[in-house]
Amino acid sequence: MNRNLILSCTLAGTLALGACADMSDTERRTGTGAAIGAAAGGLITGDWGWAAGGAAIGALGGYLYDQEKKSQQKKQNEAYQEGYKAGQKTK
Repeated sequence: MNRNLILSCTLAGTLALGACADMSDTERRTGTGAAIGAAAGGLITGDWGWAAGGAAIGALGGYLYDQEKKSQQKKQNEAYQEGYKAGQKTK
């Protein structure tokens, strides 16, 4: 396997995850997905093209995961508010 490819993927993943302090949840999840996808694509195939494809697929997966989490959180907040209002009416 190409040693430079492995080192590059490792470095890219480390930098991407290390720079997450000031990111939103969406940016963090998308970036993490891209780093994991690039590492997986590069390590499995040993080809830069597949590493880039893995990054794109990983970024999409991270973004979709983030949107699902936000949807679940919104539903939980709505259910809480509905229950809270129902509880206030019984007083």
